[in-house]
Amino acid sequence: MNIRFLETFVWVARLRSFSSAADKLCTTQAAVSNRIATLERDLGVRLFERDLRNVSLTPQGERALAQAETIVRLTEELRLGVSEASSLRGRIAIGTIDSIVYAWLPKLIEAVKATYPDVDIDLTVDNSLTVSRLLLDRQVNLALIAGPVLAAECSNIDLCTYQCHWFAAPHLGLHGRRLSLVDIVANPIFAFSKGSQPHQNVLRLMESAGLDANLNLVRILNSNSLATITRLARDGMGVAVLPTEVAREMVERGELMQLDVDADLPPLHLHAVYREEPGSTLPALIARMAAQVAKAEDAATLTPSANARRNQIRIASHTK
Repeated sequence: MNIRFLETFVWVARLRSFSSAADKLCTTQAAVSNRIATLERDLGVRLFERDLRNVSLTPQGERALAQAETIVRLTEELRLGVSEASSLRGRIAIGTIDSIVYAWLPKLIEAVKATYPDVDIDLTVDNSLTVSRLLLDRQVNLALIAGPVLAAECSNIDLCTYQCHWFAAPHLGLHGRRLSLVDIVANPIFAFSKGSQPHQNVLRLMESAGLDANLNLVRILNSNSLATITRLARDGMGVAVLPTEVAREMVERGELMQLDVDADLPPLHLHAVYREEPGSTLPALIARMAAQVAKAEDAATLTPSANARRNQIRIASHTK
């Protein structure tokens, strides 16, 4: 049985279109039709119902699809397993968020280029909601985001967890004492873009404290640019909600202070997400590489020297 014909079957089933499958496989619609006809003849069943507008799986096609996907995936894994990593070629579109860019994305890109020198990377940086939509629309192949993405065709790999805290410039005078949310909302709050996890977490805290953001009692300013948020916070324009790892260097330089607030922010859970698709293992390989890089970075911050530095920062953040 021809593996290429099985891959064609999987793509037609996923895209519900012979012409779309032909475009995806860089062939003609006639070639796709011939492959499916041959496969149906070999299997002795009809895989698709066709009319002028729609293509749908028959009951036999539904049963065959899962097995065909497994065979195609295992074939690709076998091919990669016996070949040199350096021989892997192609292009991958990665969508990610600022929090990862500021933390360990450069190390991931270095690792990809060292392992797969002939793989090119297209990078898109936006908020998690936008990147997840790009993934589902097949405009990016791999999403590194605050996830997961709960779609049947998507695989999610845990990357790491970022603790989030309140930060402000030293000259605002908010550090060195215990603060309530009422103290915090006397200043504008920077909490990433609307709909993001940090933004939703802030809204829930305000609601639980009886503070109504819709009556202008709380000024939440939104931006999907971490550079913008941190610049405004460092300039004393308000209080920022940031992952600790993102703010660490700014705290070390004395540009921001971590505040002692009686309202804890939930952590940010980061995931690598990719679509399970036939003949495409590069996103899965780089997703696993991203998990290794993220865990290595997390472990590096827990070394004795790093812990000592954190203790110094914590002491400094509680003293004027």
